[in-house]
Amino acid sequence: MSLPSSAVSGILQRLRTETRPYHDALELNQFNQNLEAGTLSEATTTHFLAKMYGFLKPYEDRLRHYTLPPSWQQEQRYRAHLILEDLGTDAAALPLCPALPPLDTLPQLLGAMYVMEGSTLGGQVIARQLVKANIPTRAYFTGYAERTGPMWKSFCQQLSAAAAPENEDEIVQSASRTFQHLETWLNKA
Repeated sequence: MSLPSSAVSGILQRLRTETRPYHDALELNQFNQNLEAGTLSEATTTHFLAKMYGFLKPYEDRLRHYTLPPSWQQEQRYRAHLILEDLGTDAAALPLCPALPPLDTLPQLLGAMYVMEGSTLGGQVIARQLVKANIPTRAYFTGYAERTGPMWKSFCQQLSAAAAPENEDEIVQSASRTFQHLETWLNKA
């Protein structure tokens, strides 16, 4: 999904550039390695989804403490329930990540949202790989389905509008920490 050149400047460019090492490290998890090698299995997919739920659920619980303007489409951005549907399990059966990055300020929340909303784009790539591997497509990986691109674009516009010189560093630091915490959680046995 390409964005207008004005939307790519400023905070979005900083986020892409400054979080790249953490994003790359995150992609070194076993699930992504199996995905790239073409050795993805149902068991690996299930394990990955369970781990994602363990991070996503506490993140979404924290997100619910904020009341964002309606233009953020906050209620539509919750996706942890999709993992429960995909796994056909009860939430109590899945461990939760005990160490989220701080989400005490709006800039910290925006940095974390950048990571989690960006995962909807990556999820669509994964969904296509699941089809190739003859593994049933999972609702979590389809993001917002045909609305994924527009929802991402809307988020980027909202983020760009909310960013200001005095809070950009905090947004970038939060995104970096979110990538780091997620990478640690996914790679923990």
